[in-house]
Parts: sequence; C-alpha cells; structure tokens
Amino acid sequence: MYPKNTWYVACTPDEIDGKPLGRQVCGEKIVFYRGADGKVAAVEDFCPHRGAPLSLGFVRDGNLVCGYHGLEMGCDGKVISMPGQRVRGFPCIVSYAVEERHGFIWVWPGDRALADPGQIPYLEWAESPEWAYGGGLYHINCEYRLMIDNLMDLTHETYVHASSIGQKEIDEAPVTTRVNGEEVITSRYMENIMAPPFWRAALRGNGLADDVPVDRWQVCRFTPPSHVMIEVGVAHAGNGGYDAAPQFKASSIVVDFITPETETSHWYFWGMARNFKPEDKELTATIREGQGKIFNEDREMLELQQANLLRHPERKLLALNIDAGGMQSRRVLEQWMKKEVPAEQPA
Repeated sequence: MYPKNTWYVACTPDEIDGKPLGRQVCGEKIVFYRGADGKVAAVEDFCPHRGAPLSLGFVRDGNLVCGYHGLEMGCDGKVISMPGQRVRGFPCIVSYAVEERHGFIWVWPGDRALADPGQIPYLEWAESPEWAYGGGLYHINCEYRLMIDNLMDLTHETYVHASSIGQKEIDEAPVTTRVNGEEVITSRYMENIMAPPFWRAALRGNGLADDVPVDRWQVCRFTPPSHVMIEVGVAHAGNGGYDAAPQFKASSIVVDFITPETETSHWYFWGMARNFKPEDKELTATIREGQGKIFNEDREMLELQQANLLRHPERKLLALNIDAGGMQSRRVLEQWMKKEVPAEQPA
C-alpha cells in the first residue's frame, strides 16, 4: 500500500516540545522525542517490560522513561535502567532513522540501514528569508493515494471550494499531464478571468487591485513517496501570467506532505509558502486560516469517499483525462513498492 524505505514528514518540532509524541507512520507505532542535546529521537512505541506505550511517559536527561513502571530507554532502543530492577539484559526495541530539517521532523519507517539523509528534499521556501510559510496538520480517514488524486486534479475546486477558490473557468481550461523521471506534473492555465474570493484577498494583501481581470495558473508536482507541491497564483491580465514580474502578481506554493498512517488513514501536513510580503505575519495568519478552511472541505469529501469505496470494493471507477495526474502518480508508487518486495527465491 505504501513504500517504507523513504522519508516522510512525521511531525513538527512544536509537537514534541517538553513531551514525547506517539504517532503511527506506515503502520509503525513510533514515539518521537528530544534526546540528549535536544537531538530528535524515534523508537518503537512499545515498552519491553509490559508493552505499554512509551509515548505516555516522559523524557529525563535525554532518555525516555516509561510512564507505567519507570523503565528507562536510550535513543538506540536499548534498555538503560528501572528502579530496583536488573533490566540491562532486556531485548532492544526498534529505533528509527529520524532527521529534523526545514521546520519538519522526518522519519524513515523502513530499514534503517538504507536511510540516507541526503534524500530528504531541499525546500528553498523553508530556508530563505524571502519566503513566509504558514501551515497545519489534519488527520484524515482515507488512504493517502486518494489525497494525492485530489491534489493532482484540481477540477474539484469548482464544486468542493465554490466559495473560496473555485470558479467555472477551472472546468473549461484544458489540463496537461507530463512525467519527468519520477516527477508527475499537471498544469492548468486560465487567461483574462476574474479572481475568486481567496485570490482577490491575496491580491489585496500584495497591494494589488482585486477588481480587474487576471491570468491564473495551477501547476501540481508530485514526487514520491507522497509529496505534492502546487504552484498557484494570479497576475493582472496582460503581464505575462505565470511569468509576470512580481509587481503584477500574487503567487504561492501550496505545500502538501501526505504521510500514511494505516491503509485507510493518513497525516496531512498542509501549508502555503509565499514570496511576497514575507514579513507580514498578519497576512500569513490570514492566509493560513483561509487555507485551513479549504482543506477541511477536502477532508469531509475524502473521508466519505473512502467510506463509499470500502462499502463497495467490487465497483470499478471511471478514469477520465482529468485523472491522468493521479493515475501517473500511482504508477510511480507501484514501481517504488516493487523495489521493496523481495525477489522470489528459485524452487
């Protein structure tokens, strides 16, 4: 269902401030916490004494202490001590490769020996002072590939997000899909239209008129295992559209990190990065609030879609040209998952 020998966003640093965090990633129950010198650690969320979740414990001197009987664990999964008991012979629990980078905590839920921090994608918008970012986290009860489908085909905006970013011109604009190595790209461009409410507010936020025709674009980029970055924006019509100079447009990158939890649920780290007025914290908060409402509309639709699919597993779904981005993304994922299946031994 999902590749495990790869990096996923597991949580954000604020989620482990002062306490451990239990989170399931790709079927693995993991506890994240800050160990010695504040370095992030991740081990199996299972106390080897009586099987209690270690995430219900606390951190002391960089070690994780079980909240049931006080057994103390090291960041390497080895038992250190327990009050009044000899426990150093206890078996180790699993420890996971984990890295803190770009404002996120990344985990490799598969074979730790294969983990290469160099494979964590570089995110310019997370490191440059010329960009501002605001985002959040939703737990969504649907399989992660349904979310990828949703993000790689934005036709649904006209209907699911009619009051914010949707407009009929989305339906009318042709969609192009191409594959560049393991990256899948879907693009849609609309010319000489009026901006919907969310983008009118963004134009005002950048000091631009919001009552004039604009050119609008949506460029969705999927990279495995489940990252989707979407270049979106509007520019005053006649100034080059996507390539318009900054003084004529409001553009951003919609950030989507989709982390499988189970076969029918995932963690959705959403946000928006922009390179206009990065110092304006009030604007960042306003955009984040608006985007959070939009993504909540997606959550309702996707969870009910998943329930329908589970109720009718025998039904085949239609595949249209607008679905090409999601279908190509699934093909890339299938190739990734084949790499993780051991070759059959000859009889």
